[in-house]
Amino acid sequence: METMKEKVVMITGAAAGIGLACAEAFAKAGATTILVDINKPEPQTRKLTDEGFKAVAYGCDVSDTQAVKEMVDWIVATYGHLDAALNNAGIQTPQRPMAEITDEEFDRTVAVDLKGVWNCMRYEIIQMLKQGGGAIVNTSSQGGVTGFPGQAAYIACKHAVIGLTRTAAIDYAAKGIRINAICPGAIRTPMAEELIRRNPNLEQELIRDIPAGRLGKPEEIANAVLWLCSPQASFVDGHALLVDGAFSIH
Repeated sequence: METMKEKVVMITGAAAGIGLACAEAFAKAGATTILVDINKPEPQTRKLTDEGFKAVAYGCDVSDTQAVKEMVDWIVATYGHLDAALNNAGIQTPQRPMAEITDEEFDRTVAVDLKGVWNCMRYEIIQMLKQGGGAIVNTSSQGGVTGFPGQAAYIACKHAVIGLTRTAAIDYAAKGIRINAICPGAIRTPMAEELIRRNPNLEQELIRDIPAGRLGKPEEIANAVLWLCSPQASFVDGHALLVDGAFSIH
């Protein structure tokens, strides 16, 4: 169903995995979809346009405040409005105990995973206030509501994203801007596949702790994000939606 027909949607971290699956879902739902990644995702975008969908690639480092402002300004100058956004770009720190994470690793993780969301939300909200509303989804993680060994900086940022989402939702609910978070569990992304290739036992270790008995699919996250941004979720605001096969309640 073309639930996003005539809408303009921006998705960061759109080159692969969850971000790319979300871009495909929005494009197929009728939106003009801007695929954003630190390296301009032109091949991924070309595939969508070749299939007859409306999509454009844009290169941006979301930790760069001025670059994010220029990106949102360009979207509005080109298309006239910005109706929905998924702030999905993120990185992980090397897996080791907190005290062994370097200052540089911590600062870079915060710059992308938290400040990057902050930067995008700021300029998305400024535009959505001008146009009278919109919908924003921020990518947190099942790790945003639980702990996980060896990922202190990443997990701290994902907790913070939920706090930021909830507070901003209260600030702007009366202005017609809905702000939610998506919290994916263990998803079969290219990054996960590479980790599994390096450690053949990893998949079974992950599945052991997931009551659903399998890894999730990027498309399953995309379906949830699409719903959160659609008119069908018009009274859903400030929510952190877990999509994790019941892992977090196990």
